[in-house]
Amino acid sequence: VLDSQYGMYVWPCAVVLAQYLWAHRRSLPGKRVLEIGAGVSLPGVVAARCGAQVILSDSEELPRCLQSCRSSCLMNRLPHVPVLGLTWGRVSPELLSLAPIDIILGSDVFFDPKDFEDILTTIYFLLEKNPHAQFWTTYQVRSADWSIEALLYKWKLKSSHVPLHSFGADKEDLASSSLPGRHTIEMMIISLAQSEGT
Repeated sequence: VLDSQYGMYVWPCAVVLAQYLWAHRRSLPGKRVLEIGAGVSLPGVVAARCGAQVILSDSEELPRCLQSCRSSCLMNRLPHVPVLGLTWGRVSPELLSLAPIDIILGSDVFFDPKDFEDILTTIYFLLEKNPHAQFWTTYQVRSADWSIEALLYKWKLKSSHVPLHSFGADKEDLASSSLPGRHTIEMMIISLAQSEGT
């Protein structure tokens, strides 16, 4: 789906995160997964098709993105997957009433530095409620000046780098399609600093 609006396009980071999920598909059945900033929801759809109990979310202020999540579910025969409006940095009834989760997914959510702290406050809130959960995220390196290191420290979070070659995502193409343009994509897993993780 090609559209200039962020959440209406399958960005390369989504393909890389979907590859990671596929590489770990045997661990997904029964896992409770939340995708934030889901847009067209490729990672969440892959997780659901691999047997995870998935909830998709995007900003409540972006109804087109929420509809895109629903459309992706219908096209992939996943009509039971719930879609929630969750806005980063906002504590809402939907956020407060979320069922326990094991894995949070986010592909290319670290797109605009003005959103970084809102994303991490939301992740911190979710990890505090689910101390053994992890945030699996892929991001495109857009500027050497952008960093979340200080915010991770502020919110008592830690990150571990996941090398792309460790799950076969260090290629020019994935899933038989070329990734457009030249991209530097990275993956990390974020968890509570004091937690051992899952």
